[in-house]
Amino acid sequence: MPTMAVEERVRLDALYASTFEPFKEGSMLEGSVLTVQPDGVIVDIGYKSAGLIPKTEFAPKVFAAIHVGDRIWVYLENQEDANGHMVLSKERADRMQVWGDIEILQKNETPVESRVLAKTKGGVIVELLGVKAFLPASQIDMRAVRDLDALSGKTMTVRVIKMDSQRGNIVVSRRAILEESRDSKRKKALSVLQEGQIIEGTIKNITEYGAFVDLGGIDGLLHITDMSWSRMGHPSEQFTVGMKLSVILLKCDKDTGRISLGYKQHTPDPWSQIDAHYTVGSVVTGKAMTLTDYGAFVELEHGIEGLVHVSDMSWSHEMRPPSKVLSIGEPISVMILSIDRKNRKLSLGIKQVSGNPWETLESRYPVGTKISGPIRSLTDFGVFIGIEEGVDGLLHVSDMALARHIKHPAEMFKKGQHVEAVILKVDRERERISLGCKPLSTARWEEVCQKYIVGSEIKGRISKITHFGLFVEIMDNVEGLVHISESGLSAGDRLDHGFHIGDEVTAIVMRTDVAEHKISLSIAELARKQEAGEVAAYQTMQKDTPPTSPLPHSEPQE
Repeated sequence: MPTMAVEERVRLDALYASTFEPFKEGSMLEGSVLTVQPDGVIVDIGYKSAGLIPKTEFAPKVFAAIHVGDRIWVYLENQEDANGHMVLSKERADRMQVWGDIEILQKNETPVESRVLAKTKGGVIVELLGVKAFLPASQIDMRAVRDLDALSGKTMTVRVIKMDSQRGNIVVSRRAILEESRDSKRKKALSVLQEGQIIEGTIKNITEYGAFVDLGGIDGLLHITDMSWSRMGHPSEQFTVGMKLSVILLKCDKDTGRISLGYKQHTPDPWSQIDAHYTVGSVVTGKAMTLTDYGAFVELEHGIEGLVHVSDMSWSHEMRPPSKVLSIGEPISVMILSIDRKNRKLSLGIKQVSGNPWETLESRYPVGTKISGPIRSLTDFGVFIGIEEGVDGLLHVSDMALARHIKHPAEMFKKGQHVEAVILKVDRERERISLGCKPLSTARWEEVCQKYIVGSEIKGRISKITHFGLFVEIMDNVEGLVHISESGLSAGDRLDHGFHIGDEVTAIVMRTDVAEHKISLSIAELARKQEAGEVAAYQTMQKDTPPTSPLPHSEPQE
């Protein structure tokens, strides 16, 4: 407990004497000990009678040390009781004297030792100078204290920040002392710091954007961008709390106390020599570090990283996700496409390493060349067939020469299926290849047309019904068309009212076209043939039957 200055004690005693009206009830008076009795002390305060202070108002050691003639402060409770004696109180005088001492502590902002008595709502109760005071939880430390029960019985230095003698309330703070100590250390530390200085520190806290480093009484921020020349996802990849490290003071604002630190600056900036090590068009080896939807970041060396855009990964027009092409940590050869030293950007390419296959494609695959490859993808207008790595050809639906009507290529093909086709056209400038299947299926159509000659009767099942006719499957993957005008229905009747998918129908072959891969059928013609046959049969029957004799003619009677 700090010792009170002599001048403050004198000032306080004078204050007591001047504040209270002599011999008035409730006043503080200085008296002289006349007699020390077993049950108390008789004190003379210069009034018409002396007063008795009970022994119970003294601490045992204090009472044992009292002698006649000692000067003590007392509190006048009553000038005269029922027995005509003056009533004095040493206990109340001591309490008022303590409040005066606390007033001095508050005025001078003097730190004082206190002991935690118990936890209470919103903080703890502490004892200082023999009286109780309230220490709010927010004033215990500079950071939130979660376990207040653990503070019970502990001593701590506090400062009186508020007091109300009438209500008997005293509020103290430990945080104010800690902040003052911190600010003092910070001020002292800031006075000797200089930009470019190398300082030893300890990491106190790590966040997403960096780490706070304790420099010995003051904290500095080591931003994530100043941790490494290489890309870093999170500071915890390289640093841990409690780690000791050497940092460089990049910037110090002595007005705000903000300090910026650097760690990567211990080594030279690799971009400072970028032109000496890398040139546009050169092929180098790197390592895939980060994969995104739009490309991959490849590290060529520590601190030198470039982007391979998804469009520069393959010559194929089908852009696959980078995660399907590369893996994190995978070594890869890349070509340097551009160098932007000012913005510290490298543009890299993977497909350029192997050269553009389209430059020699026309000579390697002349028109008419038969190819076989897997279907890479399906669209509404056709399928893309893989010819070689990075080169796909389009088999348009109009060049499929299918012997059946389809709404979507997916009805006939599936991804990964191997298909044979013929090169129809190579467009080098637009990097496109047109494929066709017609030359491969002509021989089959000649066979179909020889089997189903015009006028022959044919059976099949309805596979599709459209507004213009019926598609009838007459053999595996071969369909013929019954136009609505040849369906046999009356004008205005709907096809789906008279026919259903899966119905077996019989029709007449009306026309075959090997070049167009088409067969035209007619149900109405079959009906007409059947009707004509019935008429012919009837006429033949009439011709072969002999004429019958006429009935005898009867004469009219008169």
